[in-house]
Formats: sequence, structure tokens, C-alpha cells
Amino acid sequence: MNKPVDTLSPWDILVIVIYFLIIIATSVYSTIRNKRNTVDSYFLAGRKMTWVFVGASLFASNIGSEHFIGLAGSGAASGLGVAAFELNAMVIIQILGWVFLPVFIASSVATLPEYMNKRFGGNRIRIYLSVLSLILYIFTKISVNLYSGALFIKLALGWDLYYSVLLVLGMTGICTITGGLAAVIYTETIQTVIMIVGGMALMIISYHKIGGYQNLYLKYMDTSNINMSRPNIECALPKHNSFQILRDVSDPDMPWLGFFLGQTPSSIWYWCSDQMMVQRTLAAKSLSHAQGGTLLAGYLKILPLFMIVIPGMISRALFPDTVGCSDAQTCMQVCGSPNGCSNIAYPVLIMNVMPVGLKGVMLAVMLAALMSDLTSIFNSSSTLFTVDIYSQLKKNPSNKQLMIVGRLFVLFMVVVGIVWIPVIKNMQGAQLYIYIQSVAAYLSPPIAAVYLLAVLWKRANEKGAFWSLMIGMAVGIVRMFLDFIYFEKPCGEVDDRPSIVKNLIRTTYWTRMISDKRPDETDDYRILNQSMDQNSEVIFNEIELKSSKEVVVEDGKKNECMSGLLNFVCGFEELSKQADRPDSNKFQVQKQSEAKRRIENFYSLNQSKKSKIILNINLILIVLIAIGLYIFFSVPPQYHIFKNLNKNSTYL
Repeated sequence: MNKPVDTLSPWDILVIVIYFLIIIATSVYSTIRNKRNTVDSYFLAGRKMTWVFVGASLFASNIGSEHFIGLAGSGAASGLGVAAFELNAMVIIQILGWVFLPVFIASSVATLPEYMNKRFGGNRIRIYLSVLSLILYIFTKISVNLYSGALFIKLALGWDLYYSVLLVLGMTGICTITGGLAAVIYTETIQTVIMIVGGMALMIISYHKIGGYQNLYLKYMDTSNINMSRPNIECALPKHNSFQILRDVSDPDMPWLGFFLGQTPSSIWYWCSDQMMVQRTLAAKSLSHAQGGTLLAGYLKILPLFMIVIPGMISRALFPDTVGCSDAQTCMQVCGSPNGCSNIAYPVLIMNVMPVGLKGVMLAVMLAALMSDLTSIFNSSSTLFTVDIYSQLKKNPSNKQLMIVGRLFVLFMVVVGIVWIPVIKNMQGAQLYIYIQSVAAYLSPPIAAVYLLAVLWKRANEKGAFWSLMIGMAVGIVRMFLDFIYFEKPCGEVDDRPSIVKNLIRTTYWTRMISDKRPDETDDYRILNQSMDQNSEVIFNEIELKSSKEVVVEDGKKNECMSGLLNFVCGFEELSKQADRPDSNKFQVQKQSEAKRRIENFYSLNQSKKSKIILNINLILIVLIAIGLYIFFSVPPQYHIFKNLNKNSTYL
């Protein structure tokens, strides 16, 4: 894996350059067009996003480079089973749109830890969840994304790891710092289109290359390249149920009962109570648009099965001696890992079957997946730190302070990503990569349980929620360390591991429509977030305008150039321009009235009859599609797709 499988042509390089230019242009356009000087406008994109942008952003935030590497690798190693996670997500996303989101919107919160503060009172749960989320982002999501992105870039281009990661981190940092969530969502929409077009192109070409689904079955199950005389070689053989998603309850990889009971809590945490995903829906202009976005994301989640998992299986079938290497020594020579080379399935397929020009498209796809995930992580981390941690450390911070702190924290996250580079160089397919992905799975179930009870059970209280989180964390850490100590052995080695009710108004699903005033909200709580009322974009009174103008003048006297640059980056020049208007007072009254109507409509949860009918029909449809795909791909293939094959075939 030290050399690229193939070199890129000038046309491929041109495609990559065009991709970067499109992303830069989209980011600049968003930066100029949208407000970026308040908490709502910077962290929630002014709550003006339509369902198309919300859905595309949800999909892009989820499908990072680790999906292309990990899903395809798991498909190559064990078949269709990993697709169960994607089909499960189709339904779980709708739980976010129809159960959690109405409560979050009615609570008028910017972050999920802030919701827990409103639901239970006190700050300890809020601080704990914020800190835990930041730790998980740093030690799992950033590292996994950078590892998988660097793996592909090194394999495809042979570029130095430092330069390639620095380039990607620099691009994502600039986009997030200057444009906020609006720039992130717009660029993620472009990246979603690129990922779908490139992924579908590779899917069609690879299906043609293998000769169809039936030939894939025959070649994937072929064991002629495996040395059957070696001991403990069973783990290297293709599993007899590789073409089934849900398998027997005793299956070690994907038992249907274990999957639904074990994975569903983690999926609820990821889709319904993780700031990175929920923040996109909170940026929607109404509940209907937010639910439309979850439906679009659900439909898009059908694609990974066909454009990532199955191509990963095709890669193993086409390149059995590399992607499907069966012994530690061979795998070390191929990819530098004794545990197998399935992680290179997707890059190897791209570099060997894609024609000139389309290789550049696929590299752009991988860069889009990497950048979309990183921008989401950076923006959500900045939101959590600014709203939930910094605002608790410094009482009544000014709007300008919050905006600067938010941007500085994004810069800190970029530095963290750079510091991770030496660690990533040492991972290269080692056990650490596998374990780091499992950290969230150990710690997320109690979080999902607490959010579910908070939303659905009126009698849940702060003490019960806090100690449930503490006990759940303790159990998860114990299990995590046991897995770290007794790690899974490489294929071919002997496995010798041991066998061993407060403030309920609008904070539960049942009370989301209550219009009574909460004790912790001001009279205008439907317009302003009480915890950030001085920062809401609808406040443009004369005192703030005068103060902002005086600050600009004073800063200009001290250092006009630096002040101008700072005001442009943070969006403060907008207030100065508004204050200089001849009809400033009348203009501000109109803007305040318009924003008031928009925010009141957003928090009211009102939906038109037509919107509700369309959304609910699509909800039923997406659940039926998920069930149909589960059933079709869980029945042994010899009973439907391959029933006409020779009955004497050794693979059936």
C-alpha cells in the first residue's frame, strides 16, 4: 500500500481542481449572502433552510469517508449484513422527525444539552453531555474520518499524509469559521450531489465488470484462492449467508434479534440525540420542512446498500488475492495490516475499474465525504462549546464575544485534527482503528435511553436521569476496557479470550403543544431564546446599533485594517451598515416585525393540512420500503434470485 494502485491522468487532476473551486465558490457565496453575526444565524443558519437542504445535509453529515471505506470493507469481509445499519437508519431518522423534533422545536433550544437543562433543570446533565459529546467528536469522529480519508488519498495518489490532511483541514476550517452552519449546509448539498453521482457511476461500472448479481454470488463464494491446509482458516472463508442481511439468531456477525435490540439504541442516540445530526433539522424554516428533510435523508439511505456495500463485495470477487487476502503474512505485504485488507476494497475498485476522468470524480467523492463530515463536526462542536460551556463559565457574554469564541473553537478543532496526524500514520489498519469506532457504541445507549424517557415519560426527573447516565457510562467503560484488553485475534490465530416531573411544558412529546408560559422563559419566549435573548437576530434596537457603531469607530482608530478584517469574518459589518441607513429606525422595526412573525410561526408547530398528508404518506412509504428490503435481502438467495442455478452447485 506504499504506492498508488494507478496514477491519475491530467483529466482526473482537473476534475479535483474543479471540485475545490465549486466548494470555495459555494462557501464564499454563502458567506456573503447570509447573516453570520448572531447565535441563530451562525449556529442555526437563521432557521431558514428548506427540506431539500436539510435532507441533503443530514445525508452528507452521515456518509463520511469512513462509510465508503468501512461499509465497503465490511461488505468485502462478511457480505450484505452491514447494510442492516443503513436500512435501520431509514426508520430511525423518521423517529427524529415525528417524535423528537416537535419537542426540541417547541422547547426553543439551540443544542440538545440545553434541552436537558430545560427539561430537568440544573446544569450537571447539560455540562456532562456537552463535554462527553466533544470528547467523542475528538477521539472518534475526527480520527476515524481522517484515517479513512488519508487511507484513500495515500492509496490513490501516493501523497504525503501531512500535506493531504492539512489541505482538507484548511478547506473545512475556512468554510466553517467564515460561513457558519449556512455555509456548511450549502456545501454539503453540493457534496451530496457529487457523492451520489460518483457512487452511482462506480456502482454501474462495477456491476457491469462482474457480470451481474448472479456472477457476483458465484465469484464472491469462490474459495480457490485460499490455502485450505492452514489451521483456523474458517474465518477467512466467505460465509454461507453472506448474501443475507438479517441472519439466524445465533449468527456471530448479524443475528437479527441482537441487531434490533443492540443497535437500535445506538442509532437513536446518533440520529435523535446527537448534536451534529439534530442541528441540521433545527435550522429548518418550519416543522414541515424539517420532517421533509428527514424523509429525504431516509430515501437517500437506500443508496449505500447498492453503491457502497455491494461494490465492496465486487471488489473482493475481482481482487481475491489482495482485498480477500487470507493469511497475516500476505495481508502485511498487501496493505500493512495482519488483520486483513478489506479496508482497501473501495479504493482498489476505483483505481482498477474507473476510466480516465472518473477516477478524479471518485477522488472528489471521497474528499466530499471527508469534508462534509469534518465541517459538521467542527460546527456542532463549536455550537456545544459556545452555547453550553462558555455561556456557563462567563455570565451574560456579549454577542460579539460568543461569535469570536465560536470561531476560535473551530480553529482549535482544526489544530486537534493536525495533532492527530502522527496517530493516524501509526494506525494504518491496526486494531486501534476498529476499537476507536466502537467507543461511541459503549457510551451511547444510556444517552439514548435518557432522551427517550425525557421526551416520552412525564415522570422522569433530574436525579434519575443523571445517575442513569453515570451508571450507564461506568458499565460502558468497563465493557470497553475489556474489549481493549482482550482484543479479537487475526484470522488464523487461536482465539483465547475469556468467555465472559419538572418543567414539563413543551419538553415531552405529550406536552409539546401546550402554550403556557414556562417559569424560565420571558414573556416573549416564542421570539427569543431566554438563555441567549440578547443575541437573537430579531434584536436590532438603537442601543445595540449605537454601541456597535461606537465599537467599530473606536476599533478603527486603533487598527482600522485588523478591525475591518475581524468585522468581515464575524459578520459584524452588517450592523454598522444598518445603523448608517437614513431610515434606520423604520427599517429595524420592519425587520423586527418580519423576524417576529417567522420565529412565531416556527415555534408554533403549525403545519398545513396538505403538508401533513404528504409527509405522513411518505413516512409510511419509507417504512414499507425498509421492511421490503429487509425481507428481500434476508431470505437465502437460492430461494429467489438464484433459484434457477444448477442445483448441484457447490455454493448453494
